[in-house]
Parts: sequence; structure tokens; C-alpha cells
Amino acid sequence: MRVSDRTPCRLSVNGDALQCLVSPMTTLCEALRYELGLTGTKQGCDKGDCGACTGLIDGQPRLSCITLALSSQDLPIVTIEGLADMGAAPEGGLRAERLHELQDAFDRFGAAQCGFCTPGILMSSAALLVAEPAPTRDRIKAALSGNLCRCTGYTKILDAVEDAARRRRARLDKEGEPRLAAGRQA
Repeated sequence: MRVSDRTPCRLSVNGDALQCLVSPMTTLCEALRYELGLTGTKQGCDKGDCGACTGLIDGQPRLSCITLALSSQDLPIVTIEGLADMGAAPEGGLRAERLHELQDAFDRFGAAQCGFCTPGILMSSAALLVAEPAPTRDRIKAALSGNLCRCTGYTKILDAVEDAARRRRARLDKEGEPRLAAGRQA
């Protein structure tokens, strides 16, 4: 494709206003990974079956492999890179100030093995915890039903999401509601 066949695309990703050039058929997954360098969003099946590419668009979990980049313009997008609170490191790079409860729980429970599906599962789980601060195990299963994992067997994932929900509720009772990088509540 010639550069002249591409059009500017304005994306609001993790609180940053970004612009890239895309073709009309460029998916959001492709724009995030290959145009913007945000490789935390995984490109798996490219047809909406595996959930590895899940991100939050306007606060809702969406499959970025079947979402056109141009249709996501000016909507707040949160990727796995924006899930943790981020701050400037002394060297000018980025470092996590505090992991999201889900990231911490996945680490503590060993809920990720190869890690390929983990970003999508974390983003689907984050959306669930915003909508339902105290989800039942069955509700967690339903919310994650579009995310495939070939390594873990899901038990540790479900345990981690339950634990994260408990810890998140306790923190929110103490501190108040946090905000995601794109301005949506976490």
C-alpha cells in the first residue's frame, strides 16, 4: 500500500493523544502494535475468537482485531500498558507506580504461564471489576468466556480475579475510586 493511500488516525490511548497513518481496513490491533509500538496488545487469531487483543474502548472490553482503527478515533482506549498507574522514572522512562490489583494477583497466584493471553484476560477482568465490584465466580467465568488460554486451565485465573476483586474493594473503601489512564474509572 502506498503512503498516499493511508489516512491520519487520531487515537486517545492510555491518556495520550496519538496519531498514525492507517489504511481504511487497518484494525485497531494493527495500529496499536505496528503503528504505535504498543505490543502489549497481542495479535492472535485475527478473527475475534481468542480474546488476546482485548482492550477497553470507551470503558468497554473490545476485540481490537475486529475493530477498525478509524472507528476508534477520539474514543478513550486503554491497553495493557495503561492498566497500571504510570509515572516518570528518574531516567525519564516509564515505571509502574503501583500495579493494578489484577496484575498483582496474577503474579501472586501464578495465573499466567506463557503470558500470550494474559493482556486480554486482564483487560476483560478490569472491565468486569468496574461494572461489578463483587462478581461471583460464575460471573467471572462469563466475563472471561471470550478469552482463550491454552496453558493454565483457568482455575488460577479465576482465583486471581476473585482475589483482585476483594483487594480492590478494600482499597476503594480506604482510598476512593481510582482512574484509568484514559480517564475512565478503573
